[in-house]
Amino acid sequence: MTKKIMIVGVGGQGTLLASRILGNTVINEGYDVKVSEVHGMSQRGGSVVTYVKYGDAVYSPIIDRGEADIILAFEMLEAYRAMPYLKKGGKIIVNTQEIDPMPVITGAMKYPENIDKKLQDKLDVTLVDALSLAEEAGNFKAVNVVLIGVMAKSTDIPYEKWVETIKNTVPPKFLDVNLKAFDLGYKL
Repeated sequence: MTKKIMIVGVGGQGTLLASRILGNTVINEGYDVKVSEVHGMSQRGGSVVTYVKYGDAVYSPIIDRGEADIILAFEMLEAYRAMPYLKKGGKIIVNTQEIDPMPVITGAMKYPENIDKKLQDKLDVTLVDALSLAEEAGNFKAVNVVLIGVMAKSTDIPYEKWVETIKNTVPPKFLDVNLKAFDLGYKL
């Protein structure tokens, strides 16, 4: 059976590191893995979407509407945009952080209100203040690894395997912060 996970956020949030941690962990568990990264205006805070599919045999990384088992959303509006991709019975893990997109910054639009309520009315949602947990771990940029920790708890891959992958993926100078961030997310 193939697992389909979408990671959504904005440029600079570490979605690509999160996809590398996820991909490397499932590879180490012996799964076939396909990853596809879609960069919008990521260098300017635009949308970044990563598809990760794994299973016994995976032929395409693309996830269509209504197919994602899990959506890992690094920002509220990106979670709302990704909602149609979640399959019936799927799970969405959402960082409660709100990052204004360019039309909001320029005043052309307003940031949508009550996204959390709209998501909760329709989906199985886990809301996480990942920014606070990342700051508790020692660096606000560790939001990505906090969210990987939350998601990892819902997989059948042992905690130790995730930690091993983080140790082999994250640069040594950021390792302690990221291990603490993962642990805080996992224990949430």
